[in-house]
Amino acid sequence: MSEYRPTIGLEIHAELSTRTKMFCACLNDADEKRPNTNICPVCMAHPGSLPVINKEAVRHVLRVGKALGAKLADYTEFDRKNYFYPDIPKGYQLSQFAFPLVSGGSLRNVDITRVHLEEDTARSQHEGNASLVDYNRAGVPLMELVTEPVVHTAEDAGAFAKELQLLLRSLRAGEANMEKGEMRVEANISVSKTDTFGTKVEVKNLNSFRSVERAIAYEVKRQIEVLESGGTVVQETRGWDEAKQQTFSQRKKESSHDYRYFPDPDLPKLTLSEISEFKDLELPELPWQKRARLAELGFLQTQDIEQLIGDEKLGALFAQMEDDLGSPELLKVAANFILNDIAGQRKKDAMWMPTPALLKQVVEQYAAGTLASPQAKQSILTGTLVVAGDASALPELVQKIIAAHPGPVAEYKAGKESTLQFLVGMGMRESKGSANPSALAEEFKKALL
Repeated sequence: MSEYRPTIGLEIHAELSTRTKMFCACLNDADEKRPNTNICPVCMAHPGSLPVINKEAVRHVLRVGKALGAKLADYTEFDRKNYFYPDIPKGYQLSQFAFPLVSGGSLRNVDITRVHLEEDTARSQHEGNASLVDYNRAGVPLMELVTEPVVHTAEDAGAFAKELQLLLRSLRAGEANMEKGEMRVEANISVSKTDTFGTKVEVKNLNSFRSVERAIAYEVKRQIEVLESGGTVVQETRGWDEAKQQTFSQRKKESSHDYRYFPDPDLPKLTLSEISEFKDLELPELPWQKRARLAELGFLQTQDIEQLIGDEKLGALFAQMEDDLGSPELLKVAANFILNDIAGQRKKDAMWMPTPALLKQVVEQYAAGTLASPQAKQSILTGTLVVAGDASALPELVQKIIAAHPGPVAEYKAGKESTLQFLVGMGMRESKGSANPSALAEEFKKALL
């Protein structure tokens, strides 16, 4: 079975973050819970209604193309992709066929075929014997990215999808939350013992990174077993059953001619160089650029870097500390608080985040020795800088601890210096973390001379 080589091409759809839908003025609101609320005559295909192109969506796709190092189209047009299904009220989907916005480029060393723009379909819901359709999503701007068939493992396919999600978020082009259906992955999979591709099978309904990897791995294994048993792999579209962890046959795979593409007569052809909104496509720091820059700092582990890139708010807070703190030593202290205490609290409350000004104060005072670790963490979590206890109270506190622990005191006086940490710990407990541990240790040393 190891003689077979899988070949995988990916088709990824991602909803774009725009104020309105692709061809009308209805709100693009992925969080709207009321069905059929953000709809109008255009996205419901009422007779006589005419579409208008959303320039913001076009700009998003062009910026994605620039980030990928791709060729950006100057001339482009929209086409009608004809097929009937209840989730497309027009009986066709507005998409792009012959003239996509973006051609070529690469991501994670995976070559891109094209990136084009289309409208999303409505959402079908099945309850018992009834099927319902919510048209809120119909007409939402949808970016489709198609790769060349150059991926050879399920793990590489999953990594590509994750990197695309990071790119879309860094460009503010889309949130690409797979659990919300904002990014959907389809995989075209074949296996062969030669350089000639095997029969391609498309697997749909992959709505998590884990599903992408598991579905591809299962389908590769299934196709090899079919061939090994003397059978023939059928070109078809298959779905992924998350509960059973297996693919299942859905329908025979369509070809492009089945959709009878033709240019939409209601939408203008676009010469992008003549449109002012598309002339400035400035990009922020991209994920792979940030990854390389953070690695150069020298004190961040690979998993730390991925955490700062994957959590936008953590990454922004760290970037602010890079600007505000004056030394690598202080930045390293800040990184420890961000990656441990702050990241841990955000797992409990994803909306929580301390202010950069507070974190800067905590880092500086902690590094100077005027703020103990418990106080620093308490300051971060409460949002208020905890003031160290009155140093004048330390002698009394130390005498109380000495009187309560004669055994460790005797051990320290006999030369066992490690016992000092126990005594300091007892002092920190007694002071409820308000004492400065360094000052407390010095006070013990003086008292036990």
